[in-house]
Amino acid sequence: MGYYLAVDMGASSGRHMLGHIQDGKLILEELYRFKNEAIERNGALVWDADGLFAHILAGMRRCRELGKIPVSVGVDTWGVDFVLLDDVGDRLGEAVAYRDSRTQGADALVEEVLSFPALYRRTGTQKMILNTIYQLTALKRDDPGLLERARRLLMSPDYYHHLLTGRAVNEYTIATTTSLVDAENKTWDRELIDLLGLPQRLFGDLTPPGRAVGTLRPEIVERVGFSCQVVLPPSHDTASAYLAVPAVDDKSVYLSSGTWSLMGIESMSPIITDFGRDSDFTNEGGYNYRFRYLKNIMGLWMLQSVRKETGEQYSFQDLAKLASESGTPLAIVPVNHDAFLAPDSMVEAVKSVCRETGQAVPETLGQVLQCVYYSLAQCYGDTVRELEEITGRTFTSINIVGGGSQDAYLNALTARVTGLPVYTGPVEATVIGNLMAQMIAAGEISDFTAGRQIVRDSFAVTEIRPE
Repeated sequence: MGYYLAVDMGASSGRHMLGHIQDGKLILEELYRFKNEAIERNGALVWDADGLFAHILAGMRRCRELGKIPVSVGVDTWGVDFVLLDDVGDRLGEAVAYRDSRTQGADALVEEVLSFPALYRRTGTQKMILNTIYQLTALKRDDPGLLERARRLLMSPDYYHHLLTGRAVNEYTIATTTSLVDAENKTWDRELIDLLGLPQRLFGDLTPPGRAVGTLRPEIVERVGFSCQVVLPPSHDTASAYLAVPAVDDKSVYLSSGTWSLMGIESMSPIITDFGRDSDFTNEGGYNYRFRYLKNIMGLWMLQSVRKETGEQYSFQDLAKLASESGTPLAIVPVNHDAFLAPDSMVEAVKSVCRETGQAVPETLGQVLQCVYYSLAQCYGDTVRELEEITGRTFTSINIVGGGSQDAYLNALTARVTGLPVYTGPVEATVIGNLMAQMIAAGEISDFTAGRQIVRDSFAVTEIRPE
């Protein structure tokens, strides 16, 4: 029996989980959990990259303390964010967070070079001002000297794999969140990189998940108390989550529900249409080059922000109860409105957008929450209908995985609005997908299909019927 270690870092928290196969089932054991939050430093919103790596090592030391040494470890994180390395492999500057305001105006600079429709035809990536392409364009505008000194770009999980092994490897699934990857050829779009005036040396060849990066550096071995392989999972957290969806056919829409809601389907090739572009669908890389054709939806970030505003005096269950007791929602807001990306007050942002759209303004906390809940469910319903129009397929269910699969109120609303049965679970889909890729690489699971069967056999799934 071999243990495998998944380090899953989201935009609000991270955790280390060990996995092993026992009697044909995947057994999970949480070892370590830590908070993550972007912080203000030197006028920018950044991630505490050094602190996060200290947490990675602390969780790995826990393996040694328990005497459960993993065969391999892999790190997954959120998308789009990156660091730059100098000529000796040290980080240059801060790990700037995607919600930082530096990207303002960067989209216009890109469109001076290439229109968005032309960009979408190449990359299949939706336009979001937080995308890596706009972050790099802003950096080129604001701090060109930093780019000149840089020798390599690593996405967030690539950077932590580099710190563990000393090797700089660009993993494919996380790279597809940059809007710099040729969707058809599954490689960096070198011509696009030249058009943008970015240094080619920053972009190393793309490596698919399931490949070994290397073993732990000697100094890391000394700090954690053991050695093991570092193996690339689908290092974009949504790619790992989609790998673990226990769907039995292609008639289900997937929803990875967390800080962001990533709603879509799997496709063996990119889907690049004008309607998809205008409806904000994106093509992201997945395991075995299965594309995740999905829409990025603001998701539980809105509820997390409201809860934080209240001093976290309410649990998420309390928030749902307040919403449900508030009756019919006074308004429905477009949840992907820019006002909700990084507001000083989410409550005030919701009220402001209601005024802006000529709707009644919710006054109580419960009314604001009811507006958010129904708006999310409505967006999910709209997304299913758009997917059907784009693909010509009829979908018969929704599989919800991730932390949001525990939100019974939101998931019941989703079933009601879409008219489709909703299947919730597993909660730990991202971790499971991370572990599956490592286990397939080691030969402990035979292939992708066998892995999904193990997920179905190992974790409970709850059905919610539409009312």
